[in-house]
Amino acid sequence: MKVLVQKVLSASVEVNQKTVSQINRGLLLFISIEKDDTAAQADYLAKKVAALRIFEDENKKMNLSVQDVNGELLAVSQFTLAADLSRGNRPGFDSAAAPKEAEKLYEYFVEQLKKQNLPVQTGIFQADMSVKLINDGPCTFLLQR
Repeated sequence: MKVLVQKVLSASVEVNQKTVSQINRGLLLFISIEKDDTAAQADYLAKKVAALRIFEDENKKMNLSVQDVNGELLAVSQFTLAADLSRGNRPGFDSAAAPKEAEKLYEYFVEQLKKQNLPVQTGIFQADMSVKLINDGPCTFLLQR
C-alpha cells in the first residue's frame, strides 16, 4: 500500500466537470492498493498520516501535524502508483489489487482516517477525475507499508 502525501493550501476533485469534493489547507492523499495489502497496513498508514509533522511551527520548522493545524484531508484512489516501470516504456500494473478488493481497502483506509478525528473528503473510486491542487512548499512524501 502506498500513500503519496502532498501538503496543500487547497485541493479539489472534479468528475464530469462537477466538483465532488474540496478542501482548504491540509493534505491531499493519493492512495494505491496493491495485491496482498492488508487492513493492518491501512491502520498503520492512517495513523502515520494523522501524526506526520510536516506543517511549520512559529519557528518555520516542520513540527506540526495536520491535526495540530486543524487541516483537512482529501483522499483519492490512484492505482497508477502501483505501476512497474522497470521494463520498457509502458507501465505494468500486475501488482495492483483487483478493483473490488482495492475499493474495499481504500474505503477502510478512509474510515481509519476519520477515526483520527480528521475531516476527510474523497474522490470517486474508479472515476475519471480531475484533481486540482495548490501544493504548499512544494511538499510531497511517499509513505508505504
